[in-house]
Amino acid sequence: MPVFLETISPDFEAAFQALLTAKREDSPDVDAVVAQIIEDVRSRGDAAVIELTAKFDRLELTPDTLAFSKSEIADAVATVTTQDRVALELAADRIRAYHEKQMPEDREWADDAGATLGWRWSAVSAAGLYVPGGLASYPSSVLMNAIPAKVAGVSRLAIAVPTPDGQVNPLVLLAAKLSGVDEIYRIGGAQAIAALAYGTETIPPVDKITGPGNAYVAAAKRRVFGKVGIDMIAGPSEILVIADKDNDSDWIALDLLSQAEHDESAQSILITDDAAFGRSVAQAVEKRLETLQRRVIAGASWRDYGAVITVRNLDEAAMLSNRIAPEHLELCVADPAGLCDKTIHAGAIFLGQYTPEAIGDYVGGPNHVLPTARSARFSSGLSVMDFLKRTTLSRMTPQALRIIGPAAAKLAQSESLEAHGLSVQARLDRLND
Repeated sequence: MPVFLETISPDFEAAFQALLTAKREDSPDVDAVVAQIIEDVRSRGDAAVIELTAKFDRLELTPDTLAFSKSEIADAVATVTTQDRVALELAADRIRAYHEKQMPEDREWADDAGATLGWRWSAVSAAGLYVPGGLASYPSSVLMNAIPAKVAGVSRLAIAVPTPDGQVNPLVLLAAKLSGVDEIYRIGGAQAIAALAYGTETIPPVDKITGPGNAYVAAAKRRVFGKVGIDMIAGPSEILVIADKDNDSDWIALDLLSQAEHDESAQSILITDDAAFGRSVAQAVEKRLETLQRRVIAGASWRDYGAVITVRNLDEAAMLSNRIAPEHLELCVADPAGLCDKTIHAGAIFLGQYTPEAIGDYVGGPNHVLPTARSARFSSGLSVMDFLKRTTLSRMTPQALRIIGPAAAKLAQSESLEAHGLSVQARLDRLND
């Protein structure tokens, strides 16, 4: 059973802190193994990637077969049903339309001193996306990672998708095609991250790596950060639902289970101002668990990390939500917009009882790659901004340098950086001749 908490209880704060600090991340000691894999790929390139793929994915490859050929992609895509294709195309169109509106504008202006200042945006040249593989892989993750990159203007987009025993999900390849992916490699694990970061004889290196993965992939992303950019180190899925009594208990139960079925370490929390409604939702969860296909996983998540919290009012609910800083936040209340204004920290917010979080996973439009483990307090979900760089622009006229240059020379002197100051003063001296 999940934990049941009430803010009116004298021991609530201690219990709530325990809920916040419960360690859910699967963190086996894999760093040493990952370090060896990365060094092996750096030193032996294709040979290391091929050997590790045979070892972990039971798939024999050659340099010529590391990537899917155009004909292989076409053959796999041809097996996708019309219904699946239409659904994926709808998702791709909506995700693209949303992310196109995120594109920032270049700016340039002249200030009071006469200097011209501004900035410009440009995309990273190459990005690599990691997609968990096999038949359980998720084409939606391809769309969510690849489309923002292409909208941003990334010219070369590569995907690494492991194919254990040669199994591949045709929908993943179709999603890659719809997203404009340029290369698809059938490799996975830490070796794929290393290959994307450092390159091999066959796989050119990229500038940024995004996408979810297991503990080995996460550890590899940590290690290559600095050589390349990364999106984030994502933890287990989370959902917080704030709901009043005027909701269908079964709907809310299904919303909670939509994240619980991801992972035994996922967390689903309900906050309500009606204790009876909270109990009703918990009963609905138990009933759904009797028939849910992934009931073993969802049941473990709900049992070990689930929670139902009863609050005095919705203002108190918003306060607790900001402390939780959830990955996904559903506001199933009479005035979701009003409550939204009070919720500061969340990866994504879903307003109203007809906006289940699952819509956001597939066809809503906003990205589903979101900060977890309370990192929504200081970070955002994936967007076109993750694939863009801002370069500042400055141009001094002689008059502008006369006005602001002496201050620069003085500050350089105060920091004992003589050449800094002289590089400005030499120009000022020429202007003053």
